[in-house]
Amino acid sequence: MEGSVYNIVELVGTSKTSWEEAAKNAIETASKTLEDLRVAEVIKLDVTVENGKVTGYRARVNLSFKYHSKK
Repeated sequence: MEGSVYNIVELVGTSKTSWEEAAKNAIETASKTLEDLRVAEVIKLDVTVENGKVTGYRARVNLSFKYHSKK
């Protein structure tokens, strides 16, 4: 029986409107250069603050994708 192996990268997505959009931006940007994306885990959420107001949302995401060995 053969198993699978996955790589995991940590990304930070940003948005001016929401954490959901920040996570989506990270995943969609990564999908332009990574293949076989499998699972994204949001591991941390935070905001940027300027003059006492929230100015941006950030989502730190662990993203896994299938490992393909070079043959």
